[in-house]
Amino acid sequence: MMMILALAALAVFAIVSSVAALRNDGYRRIPTDRTRLP
Repeated sequence: MMMILALAALAVFAIVSSVAALRNDGYRRIPTDRTRLP
């Protein structure tokens, strides 16, 4: 039973951290900085 609870807690943590990473990991439009282009 303890193993199931630990696995469920780990799964919830993984889902929450995945959603948080998707929200701030480049999924918004950022204008291109023309001075940094070669």
